[in-house]
Amino acid sequence: MKYNYLHKKIPLLLLFFLASSVPVFAQLIYQPYSYQFYQKLNTEVYSPSTSLHTSLKPYFIGDSSSLRHSYDSLMNINGDGKGKSWIHRIFINQHLVDVKNKEYTFYFDYVTDIGLGREFTEGKTTNINTRAFQAGGTIGSKFFFYTSSYENQGVFANYETNYINTTHMIPGQAQDKTFIGQTTVKNSNDWAYSTALIGFEPSKSISLALGMDKTFIGDGYRSVLLSDYAASYPLFRLTADLGKNVRYMAMWAYLDDQSAVRFDINTSGADTRRKWAVFHYIDWNITKRASLGFFNALIAAETYDQGNRHGFDFNYINPVLFASSLGPSSTIADHTLLGFNGKYKVFDKTTVYGQLLFDQSTDNSVTRDAFQLGFRGSDLFKVNKLNYLFEFNTAAPYTYANQAPIVNYTQFTEPLAHPFGANFKEWLGILNYSIGKFDLQGQLDYARYGLNSAGINYGKDITLPDNTALPAGSGGTGQGLATSLKYAEGTVAYLLNPKFNLRIEIGGILREEKNSVNDTKTTLITFGLRSSFRNLYHDF
Repeated sequence: MKYNYLHKKIPLLLLFFLASSVPVFAQLIYQPYSYQFYQKLNTEVYSPSTSLHTSLKPYFIGDSSSLRHSYDSLMNINGDGKGKSWIHRIFINQHLVDVKNKEYTFYFDYVTDIGLGREFTEGKTTNINTRAFQAGGTIGSKFFFYTSSYENQGVFANYETNYINTTHMIPGQAQDKTFIGQTTVKNSNDWAYSTALIGFEPSKSISLALGMDKTFIGDGYRSVLLSDYAASYPLFRLTADLGKNVRYMAMWAYLDDQSAVRFDINTSGADTRRKWAVFHYIDWNITKRASLGFFNALIAAETYDQGNRHGFDFNYINPVLFASSLGPSSTIADHTLLGFNGKYKVFDKTTVYGQLLFDQSTDNSVTRDAFQLGFRGSDLFKVNKLNYLFEFNTAAPYTYANQAPIVNYTQFTEPLAHPFGANFKEWLGILNYSIGKFDLQGQLDYARYGLNSAGINYGKDITLPDNTALPAGSGGTGQGLATSLKYAEGTVAYLLNPKFNLRIEIGGILREEKNSVNDTKTTLITFGLRSSFRNLYHDF
């Protein structure tokens, strides 16, 4: 069975499974991760009076969660709609279908993303046309489910078009059907994107989740450990609370690599090479103010380049952090990474956070690490709901890459951590302000990195083999074709229905990527009707 076919059928299969489940009682909420929505919870999430595990996202919000009151307030900002017409309630207050009783809950929404834009630098009209749905619910207090599916066509600004032409990916979503021969759409990109997740909580301290989704680890806007930038992937995730202050997560995932050497000549077989990924994360709340997280990841090729299958490695099921490989020796070694995540609540509404990652490469002659430091908070200048974040990120050349590209730290051809890949330094700041039904956000981003030049791999593109000999005098982060990126984005949105984040939104982007060879400028204005909870990244 083709992977693309299975990808589309996962939501229906999960719903069928849930429909046949035995009901118990009460409710649990799965809230898809969206920075735009999650930052509205900053006051509770980063308060010294709470001891939440903040770095592992998406959140599962139970009846007893300290976030439940704030979450319910955000979801009911427009009231309950009593006494209003059905059309008014659907557009302003409620889900399209919303069933609640003692045994189970279920909701369903038609989701849309329709917009037009103008890219003035090249005199180009952009557009987006998305038809989609989301559905979710609970069965008693033990089961939850969520699924969404998007069919899309769009025309993008110049720099995103260049990205798509290079990677054959719509940023953070899916393969462009134009490049894999599965579309008849003309003069437009065409792609499909789906998520689906079922969860089970056998007790208050253990949760299991199975499906197709993303996971984000960190307290910042970016993550150098594991982010939600790349396309969704099949996963099984176990989360367990070990006492009051320690949360353990283990996740097994099945990833794709569309650029790896293929050996399958069966047209009904897989479209891409596959690899297995195992992630462990332990989050320890040392006090209500301080926490420290321990992370590691292992990427293993499903098959070698010649087509024979990879041998079994105990680390694929190993629940212990930082264990070395116990599997058989092979021509493609497993790729392991380890890191740390920490935060400290300096003041009542201000938190300092950071991350450190070490890439355990087989080539010990090159230092491979990534680093993050930032601070965030709420009610800036004592203005209620004015949230802020300032952050620095950097990754040394060749971090996340490997001498065997099939085990690089990517999903398809997109990084599993920072969207820049490696060999970069980045400074960014984000301000969010909510007043009534209006949401305003502004972002500034400045980065410096080194691009490949004259056929030499300088370490930014982590899909390439990392064993290229460098010319004399090379070295350090930013090596290669010195490039600067300046990025500014602002959005103003008016919230119509909080249940599925339906909003009217106007936005603008100013971007310049400059080096001694090219100077790519973008001036873009967009306007549209947006909805759904997910992150769509344009800042790369």
